[in-house]
Amino acid sequence: MADGILARYRALPTLERRSIIRSASPDLRAQLATLEAEMAMDRSPGALAAVLTHGKEMQARHLDIIDRIYQRIAAGERIRAMVTMPPRAGKSRRTSRWGPTWYLRRQPDHRFMLASYAAHLADDHGRWIRNTITEHASTLGIDLKYGSQAANRFDIDGHEGGMVTAGVGGPLTGRGAHVACVDDPFKGSEDAGSPTQRDRVWDWWQSVLLTRLEPQGSVLLVNTRWDDDDLSGRLLKEEPEDWIVIDLPALALTDDDPLGRRPGEALWPERYNEDDYARIRKSVGERVWWALYQQQPRPLEGGVWQWAWITGNRLSPVAFRGVDLSRVVVAIDPSGGAGAHNDETGIVAAGRSTDGHYYVLADRSGRLSAEERGRETCLLAMELGADAIVVETNYGGDSASQNVVQAWQQLEREGRTKGLLMPRIAPVNAKPGKRLRAEPIAQLYEQGLVHHLAEFDTLERQMVTWLPGMDSPDRMDAAVHALTELADPASAAVGSSNYSDRRLKGRR
Repeated sequence: MADGILARYRALPTLERRSIIRSASPDLRAQLATLEAEMAMDRSPGALAAVLTHGKEMQARHLDIIDRIYQRIAAGERIRAMVTMPPRAGKSRRTSRWGPTWYLRRQPDHRFMLASYAAHLADDHGRWIRNTITEHASTLGIDLKYGSQAANRFDIDGHEGGMVTAGVGGPLTGRGAHVACVDDPFKGSEDAGSPTQRDRVWDWWQSVLLTRLEPQGSVLLVNTRWDDDDLSGRLLKEEPEDWIVIDLPALALTDDDPLGRRPGEALWPERYNEDDYARIRKSVGERVWWALYQQQPRPLEGGVWQWAWITGNRLSPVAFRGVDLSRVVVAIDPSGGAGAHNDETGIVAAGRSTDGHYYVLADRSGRLSAEERGRETCLLAMELGADAIVVETNYGGDSASQNVVQAWQQLEREGRTKGLLMPRIAPVNAKPGKRLRAEPIAQLYEQGLVHHLAEFDTLERQMVTWLPGMDSPDRMDAAVHALTELADPASAAVGSSNYSDRRLKGRR
């Protein structure tokens, strides 16, 4: 077929091309089938894999996200992307094998670097790519240069491109690279937990890998999060605006999940569903579960809160049905102060039962405007029947109180309050003595008196990572304010007797 005809055929919509194939002669149909395979291989790493494996390669929505990153890089876009996924989800196979193979086919004059925590693992990926190119050279349209076919370094015949692999910490010799992929820079939790090893990886990243990149080179970091200060953690602290983060935990954690999953939904239910992950979580333990599967590294023990105090006393909704609450409060901690973790407004609801136990009921914290935080606080208070709203007055507390009052009045005008009395405003100034306020609440946790009614992931991570002397994050502060209000003996007196307006009627 003439080149012009082929070009016109490529530009046709899928349905028109299929119609042409059905009506074509056997010889033309064979030529078009070959052309369709070439077009598929051009589209993405996943499509290339499907062609070369005759449809046997694993495909899934989360792997399509990796494909789109490679498509953008091959199109000339400079990208820095992090990919975090649980084990057995196909991330290394797609990012470190099919991805580089597809990229070198599309850009045979470009250099690709691949590194892992151990040289032999990086070499394994390089060997797989080398063998795939050699085996399918006629289909791919590229082959390896004679005399340059080592697993850790090979060149594309007739072109300037090729690949080099190395262990993290080792040298990356040769020419610069247009794409650098780092697949698991740490061996495991012990490796990532060593400050010396973390500094070593960081130094290698800055002095070796980045110095080998071409000016418009792209970086793809594929790893498991083991520590807040691991390579991903440090990069996100130093240059968060530079990175595209593809964070796909085994079970979705937030409503803005990249795949649109609801919290609790499995990443790839055809392979591992929620029940499978429940068994895995029980087998591997909380620390490994949150790092390896959820990409949310948990600290070692030693802070004011400990994980066991939270996870060991969590209460199911079914068990909570028998709880008789005497009080419910909502605490709001307006955003303020320095540091990225202070960009949120903490809004946390808690209750106290008649038998002296405490319950964290909801976390509605977020990056909210003044109007939004007042409305969200009031809506939560209405939903749970709160009798008080605790407002921290350190940063804009007076205006925060006004926001709450104004939001309640607006909800009254909208007919949303349905005759409910506005909860009293309980101001608190917590600037001095954060530790003095936090430690008594942590002791309640240690005594097994505080129960979380859900997995409040961000709040709980803030609690267990906080150490005295650190700036305290807003979600944690809001939870402490709510529980302090409920645990205060003076508050207990309020809770055991009726307000004059009988807002606690029906609660003992």
